[in-house]
Amino acid sequence: MVDYQSSGVVKYENEPDVVDGSVVEQQFDEVYSAEEERLWNSVRTNCLDFNAWTALLEETEKVAENNILKIRKVYDEFLVEFPLCFGYWKKYADHEARLGGANKVFEVYERSVLAVTYSVDIWLHYCIFAISTYEDPDIIRRLFERGLAYVGTDYLSYPLWDEYIRYEESLQAWSNLAMIYTRILENPIQQLDRYYNCFMELAASRPLSEIMTPEEAALIAASVEIDIQGVQGEVHPDDVEHSSKPVSAGLTEAEELEKYIAIREEMYKKAKEFDSKIIGFETAIRRPYFHIRPLDDPELENWHNYLDFIEKGDDFNKVVKLYERCMIACANYCEYWIRYVLCMEASGSMELAANALARATQVFVKKQPEIHLFAARFKELGGDILGARSEFELLYSEITPGLLEAIQRHVNMEYRLGNKEYALSIYERAIEAEREKQQSQLLPMLVILYSRFLLLVAGNAEKARNALSEVLDSALLSKPLLEAAIHLETILPLPKRIEYLDMLVEKFITPNADNSMANPIDREDVSCIFLEFLDLFGDLQSIKKAEDRHALLFMRKKSIFLSKKRPAEDFLMSDKTKMVKSVPSPGQSVMGAYPNSQNQWPADYGQKVSSWPQGNPQAQGQPWNPGYPSQAYGAYSYASYAPHQVPVSTAPAAYASYPPNYPAQAYTQQSYAQPTAAVPQQAAAAPQPYYGTSYYG
Repeated sequence: MVDYQSSGVVKYENEPDVVDGSVVEQQFDEVYSAEEERLWNSVRTNCLDFNAWTALLEETEKVAENNILKIRKVYDEFLVEFPLCFGYWKKYADHEARLGGANKVFEVYERSVLAVTYSVDIWLHYCIFAISTYEDPDIIRRLFERGLAYVGTDYLSYPLWDEYIRYEESLQAWSNLAMIYTRILENPIQQLDRYYNCFMELAASRPLSEIMTPEEAALIAASVEIDIQGVQGEVHPDDVEHSSKPVSAGLTEAEELEKYIAIREEMYKKAKEFDSKIIGFETAIRRPYFHIRPLDDPELENWHNYLDFIEKGDDFNKVVKLYERCMIACANYCEYWIRYVLCMEASGSMELAANALARATQVFVKKQPEIHLFAARFKELGGDILGARSEFELLYSEITPGLLEAIQRHVNMEYRLGNKEYALSIYERAIEAEREKQQSQLLPMLVILYSRFLLLVAGNAEKARNALSEVLDSALLSKPLLEAAIHLETILPLPKRIEYLDMLVEKFITPNADNSMANPIDREDVSCIFLEFLDLFGDLQSIKKAEDRHALLFMRKKSIFLSKKRPAEDFLMSDKTKMVKSVPSPGQSVMGAYPNSQNQWPADYGQKVSSWPQGNPQAQGQPWNPGYPSQAYGAYSYASYAPHQVPVSTAPAAYASYPPNYPAQAYTQQSYAQPTAAVPQQAAAAPQPYYGTSYYG
């Protein structure tokens, strides 16, 4: 396994020279065509735009056919972003062969095998070029052996083996050729039957002394000598002389050949037996090479099943090589990189785990939030706190600005480490940055999370209330903000700020120029929630005022959609009366009669913030009416926190900033999550009113 290094730009023979401390510029500031300028701007705006890169490569090759500096520049930058494209490494090497010389070609191939070490194709092209360039067989054999050490057991490695066989046949090195066939027969690769037949033809056409290596001949002779000595019970003085002969005097050449072939037949049978177990997985791999297009679901599932099968065996080398094959075809999928890292970690191979994680976060899925969230947790568990912090900060500052889950997890990590003030400062800096933006959609959710953290973790109720109030007074009102404010007042001790909340609710639900963008359904939901709050904490006058306002704004509009054929007496019945007649289930609030109460948050909030774990419902009673789904409050439910429980977030449903060519991949919460203390089971509580007393526990 090679250490990962970025296939970055290297220094060329024609690069600028340094004279007296200054750089002498070469013709690298050439005039670009309008199309080149457009394409360069495109790839600089989105470095993962594969189509723009390929168009730029074609345009450069067309307008700068003989300008190797221009060609190097575009290929270097392209292959930094897409190092697994072995075909482009080959094209780059061909340009160097045409314009730069043999040394530059070898330099390109060395970079290519470092970038895509487990590619059969790139090793094949490299060896073919070496055969055409070098005359020393030892140099060429060393290159073949180097490549076969990585890809020789690949199921599709036969092109490289075939090239090696052709080379040894051209030299008539029959013993080397027989040894190559012997190595092939040990592994279940495609076309294994063909190689077995070729070996049998070789054994039948050449004398045994030609196809056996000197080491093999000496080993067989020594084993026969031991057998003879065991029978005779004594040592003969001429045994040493006999053992040096290629064919033992104890067996005829035909018997030696039969024994020689029998050993390889046994290898072949074992390889075929294993081949029968993996052939289904191998034939299901339709695209073993890298491409920017997504793979089909059956092929992705096949890779998981294949890895499951190999991991059950006891050959760690096979596990690593199959993962490396998988990471060529599935390089764009976080789930496979995460699985690879966790597998290496479980096996105790932390160096391989770190290697895979570095490739994932720095090259292949560097724009996907999941891999950085995973890397942060992985580094925290490994004691690399600075590395974990850098992953979080990279996420919410550059890769996905304002990603709430990254901010939440960073805050939670700092709190676990005992850095409470630093944890609070993360929220405060993020809130300040969002306040500078006009109509920030992240600001309400950030403030809600900050307020909850202040109350339930820092234990500062007054600061939690003030944090919400500052935003409610200055920012555009929204359903999540008002729900959070009402819920906070519910769990704080008396007196309640009923008049303040009534003013905010009236401002939000009453159509006017300031809230013309508010969803009518959201307005009605907020009005319903506030009515239930007043039913528990308000006086008769405040309840009547809110109910009259609700009826004026929403009940009349609802009646328009009802059938005109309904009886007149039914028209006069209020929704609450209908609810009484329908006999509500135990524990259900009459406020469920208000229409549209089942609606959740707007879609953009549901994707921006993850739900927080709910407390034991049996221990808490039922704090919210079933008419209003508890999930709607999951993102900021104060009751869901125990005072000393560490918050653990879950992955959001989607991220808005994925590059177009890297589809978001959801991954299951892994075993690296911090364990939480088990909640003791309690007897089921009796049905509670809308606001349970557990908020005050």
